[in-house]
Amino acid sequence: MAKKKSSAGTPATTALTAAGTDFTVHAYEHDPAAPSYGEEAAQALGVDPARVFKTLIANVDGGLTVAVVPVSATLDLKALAAAVGGKRAAMADPAAAERSTGYVLGGISPLGQRKRLPTALDASAATYETICVSAGRRGLEVELSPEDLAALTDAVLAPIARFDARHAPPVV
Repeated sequence: MAKKKSSAGTPATTALTAAGTDFTVHAYEHDPAAPSYGEEAAQALGVDPARVFKTLIANVDGGLTVAVVPVSATLDLKALAAAVGGKRAAMADPAAAERSTGYVLGGISPLGQRKRLPTALDASAATYETICVSAGRRGLEVELSPEDLAALTDAVLAPIARFDARHAPPVV
């Protein structure tokens, strides 16, 4: 995958460029009426929803934590807490998530956040050569290797997602 610079100019793409990471930016027309930002991105880009990851912000033992899971799955809060050495987790207040990350809901990227937070990336990411995550605004995704994403965010790779039988990741 060749590094592609973009006029997108989000903190996420700026961080990727500064790190010298190979990535590709994918833009699509965002529909404000879409019921799921992640499913919309997967469909618009023609990518398997198991390869498109959403960025969620949770409160683990009183501190904010980033969880990156496939859009085809749900976040297992108990598994997230365990992955980052905590006991209890709940979804963060949306306003707190936006303040901490500097992004709006539906456009929160795990990269280039205002404040570096503990991060967990679902282990299913390792089954893919590349995955897509938000590039920092609705209608903009960045594709990169899961290894690069984990390295740039200091993420722990852990099974933090719950899949139903229709959306289970491939077995390797």
